[in-house]
Amino acid sequence: MSTKYVFVTGGVVSSLGKGIVAASLGHLLTERNYKVSIQKLDPYLNVDPGTMNPYQHGEVFVTEDGAETDLDLGHYERFIDTNLKQANSVTSGRIYSDVISKERRGEYLGATVQMVPHVTNEIKEKIRNAAKETAAEILIVEVGGTVGDIESSIFIEAIRQFKNDIPRNDTAYIHVTLVPHLKAADELKTKPTQHSVELLRSKGIQPDVIVLRSDKSIPKALREKVSLFTDVPVTNVIESKDCKSIYQVPLVMQREGLASCVLAKLNLEDKKPGLSVWNEVVAKLINPEYPKLKIGLVGKYTKLSDAYISVSESIRHACAAQDHGVEIVSILSDDLDSYARAEEMLCDLDGIVVPGGFGDRGIEGKLNAVRWARENKKPFLGLCLGLQCAVIEFARNVLGRKNANSVEFDSAAADPVIHLMEEQKDIEDKGATMRLGLYPCKIKPGTKAHQAYGLNLIDERHRHRYEFNNAYREEIEANGMVISGTSPDDSLVEMIEITDHPYFVACQFHPEFLSRPGKPHPLFSGLVKVLIQQGNELSQKAS
Repeated sequence: MSTKYVFVTGGVVSSLGKGIVAASLGHLLTERNYKVSIQKLDPYLNVDPGTMNPYQHGEVFVTEDGAETDLDLGHYERFIDTNLKQANSVTSGRIYSDVISKERRGEYLGATVQMVPHVTNEIKEKIRNAAKETAAEILIVEVGGTVGDIESSIFIEAIRQFKNDIPRNDTAYIHVTLVPHLKAADELKTKPTQHSVELLRSKGIQPDVIVLRSDKSIPKALREKVSLFTDVPVTNVIESKDCKSIYQVPLVMQREGLASCVLAKLNLEDKKPGLSVWNEVVAKLINPEYPKLKIGLVGKYTKLSDAYISVSESIRHACAAQDHGVEIVSILSDDLDSYARAEEMLCDLDGIVVPGGFGDRGIEGKLNAVRWARENKKPFLGLCLGLQCAVIEFARNVLGRKNANSVEFDSAAADPVIHLMEEQKDIEDKGATMRLGLYPCKIKPGTKAHQAYGLNLIDERHRHRYEFNNAYREEIEANGMVISGTSPDDSLVEMIEITDHPYFVACQFHPEFLSRPGKPHPLFSGLVKVLIQQGNELSQKAS
């Protein structure tokens, strides 16, 4: 069948959870056996978020074909269990760059290049290309920002035009808005929603469905009021109340009839979804009776939880699969300014995860955390920069090379155990020039990595410029650090571990990008299994 398109917009305030609504709809449609893909239209002028500070934008999610994208694509992949592509992420920067390139090549045949139709046509082409490249029966398109924002107005205009380019039953529009609760008056207010929809309609878009976000249940009378003032059937006014877990949202949306409303507008069969497995997964993720593990996340950007959202979700996936809950303790690496301070802050944790990052701020704190985990046999998992820190710490405190470092932090390091990748040495541009996307990794038999994966060859997603310096490889291996994973030609070190340790494993790639609810990543599962085993052993000794 020809592709159907669902456009998701937001109003009133940002961070309402449009991405979770889009992902939840995607899940419900996928469970009805429709082939679904989801695209994000981001209004910022960066070509991609790869050069943004995580405190401004949160995590940069990487697709298997090497796109650096908004974190919402991580939610999309986890909810629809589908690997997305470059085409699933579009920014204003990419649109304008492509339009200007075409103008320079003379592709517009001497025309005066304008926002309409040239920029809007480029946006629409990107939407159609995403549908084509993913072979989607239904493409869900989330428009970043809020209706009324200057920067997103051109995307709103493009999706308005889109409904006139194809049959009317091939498009549906969902608008997500806030219904605030005024504590002093103890009232829910629909006026912001009314104004937001009025603004959207002034742009030429009449929503087919309204999703009302609130921390309180929305009474029927208020839904009827919204319906009256927005010209949306009351059956299509959907409540989305705050949940304990984002993975509950698809179940809430199913009860509210979101997918059914959309399918009716698209003139598609409303098949019965198979949600039993998802129900079981969610029950595990939110089970209050499960014993809890306490896992420390030692990072440079822990003041913003979104900076490590995929890592946190991967930890939760792995714990739930082992019938455990988790308390993730976010620790700013800057605070671990001494070994004593690291011991003080880490001693009551069950395990430690050191995720990726860039720049030298907080590195000594990460090194103190790694050293403490290694010396005290505390289960440890290092990701990307976490591997590099593990190598630096080992070189300093086991090999005795006190000036060991990465050339990222000290370009004149006496012992550059981490150095710039060969193919990165002549690169000047920062955007989209790292080692990005899916690469194979050969696993060494008999290692903890091999035990976790149960495979000899794996594929993982990368995002880095620096790598293990092979000049130190023989010395490091001779002193107890095992190179447990390499590129197939053995030229790049991809994983390391320490034999005399319950679980000290680190990888140059980002395993968090491949974890799914109900399908936890093997390295996170390996960590959690060791934590549970240690807990059981302690309980037995105590009894």
